[in-house]
Amino acid sequence: MSALASAQAKIVTEASPGEIWSSEYWANKGSTRLNLWRKRVGTPKAGEQPLPILFLVHGSSNSTRTSYDLSVPGKGEYSMMNTFAGYGYDVWTMDHDGYGYSDSSGNNSDIASGVEDLRAAWPAVAKEPGQQKMHMYGTSSGAIRAGAFAQEHPERVDRLVMSAFTYKGTGSPEIARRAARADELRANPRRKRDAAMIRSIFTRDGHAWSTDPAVPEAIIAGEMKHGDTIPTGTYLDMAVNLPKVDPKRVLCPVLMLRGEHDGNSTNEDLIDFYTQLANADRQFVILPHTAHSPGYSKNRHLMYYAVRNFLAQPPAVTS
Repeated sequence: MSALASAQAKIVTEASPGEIWSSEYWANKGSTRLNLWRKRVGTPKAGEQPLPILFLVHGSSNSTRTSYDLSVPGKGEYSMMNTFAGYGYDVWTMDHDGYGYSDSSGNNSDIASGVEDLRAAWPAVAKEPGQQKMHMYGTSSGAIRAGAFAQEHPERVDRLVMSAFTYKGTGSPEIARRAARADELRANPRRKRDAAMIRSIFTRDGHAWSTDPAVPEAIIAGEMKHGDTIPTGTYLDMAVNLPKVDPKRVLCPVLMLRGEHDGNSTNEDLIDFYTQLANADRQFVILPHTAHSPGYSKNRHLMYYAVRNFLAQPPAVTS
């Protein structure tokens, strides 16, 4: 375990200045259509060497484009998709069932449903660059979704980043707040997620200074066009059904990231998970001056640094 300084000591160069290409795709989960979004540098060409795939998994309260392709005018780059496309990755993401541009099956889009979504998305992702594995990054309940997918489909996941993850939720004030709402969450497949709720994500940990106030306003502008309700499933799972990921069944290399001030978990909760991971290729990184949402933080560059170096880590000598 370490702080950020223990990330692999690789030379980190600037992102590629090439033009970023993007495209939309659709996957079918039964009769439910799921929207996928892809970015990379340059238009794909037949016969070219495929780029490594990075698939980003969103959390409970925002759809994927405000999570990973956010524009905050005048405040610098907030698109993780643009950033990692510039680093040489073929970056994919998806709106889960009932979020953003995807259809809603009418379920509550819990963690199990999220794994089904990712399973449905895989053929579209694999077909384009013709690869059989992808790196995955998930944040908050997206980290739970990604971890649950990795334990069910180890053959599909190369390296896994779990950001703002919650294992059992022991000692977490935010999980306690959700547990107090368990009956309400059970009774309704969707919950209110209005502008005030989005702003509260950045104040609930008591360190609102760690995020520029323009960020939640940009998220609000992107999310309200999809309505002011979202599925309850991941909130309910985190309230009463944890743990959803068994560390002994996650076989790939894992980077665990958390903000110094993240109220969704404790160091003890996450270290419990970390010490049980099956693969010795693992890292535990605490991001200083950061709350629950590292990708929205003023210090998001620290998260980019840790993730980039982990994904590019050379293989260990084994004999």
